[in-house]
Amino acid sequence: MVVGGFRLEIENELIAARLEKLKELQQQGIDPYGERFQRTHVTKDINNNFSELEGTSAAIAGRILAIRGHGKVSFFDLQDREGRLQLYIRRDKVGEEQYQLFDKLDIGDIIGARGKIFRTRRGEISLEVEQLTLLAKGLRPLPEKWHGLKDTDLRYRQRYLDLIVNPGVRQVFITRARVIKAIRTFLDNRGFLEVETPTMHTIAGGAAARPFITHHNA
Repeated sequence: MVVGGFRLEIENELIAARLEKLKELQQQGIDPYGERFQRTHVTKDINNNFSELEGTSAAIAGRILAIRGHGKVSFFDLQDREGRLQLYIRRDKVGEEQYQLFDKLDIGDIIGARGKIFRTRRGEISLEVEQLTLLAKGLRPLPEKWHGLKDTDLRYRQRYLDLIVNPGVRQVFITRARVIKAIRTFLDNRGFLEVETPTMHTIAGGAAARPFITHHNA
């Protein structure tokens, strides 16, 4: 209980810090939820077609999953529905006003970024940011990086969180959705009608349904 209480206290402190940043953004005239952003690519496009896209401009949007700062240079890991891409941000490139916005950003925030596609000296495909737009300020912290989301009960109750931080789980749901769509399309094209028949459902339902328990709870 002490450990759980300590974690809750830390989470509350993080939420309070994010609320303060939200207030500061609003005082600067920045709407933390009202911006529009038109993207030109998803991360998968850039990663899979780098040789053709290198040196060209791109606009991508997604959720910040990691932040690394090195003085006048910062790196973000941005995740969208197709994958991840590193953002490379230089103070002298974006200007002081834009760079100050980075101090108000946290892991979990949703942003849009415009810039040039290139490869760093370490060989990582990246976007050198020229303009950054805050699309949604996240107020609740994501699970800690190294341990992730391991609590099975929490994963089931907060499935949206599970999908954000666990790529394997997200891929399972993507595959499932595609399989169901393919089956439905196949049958629909052949004149079949889909009817819900939850005969094997675990929860009784319907006006005439009555749950019951057998003598041996079989």
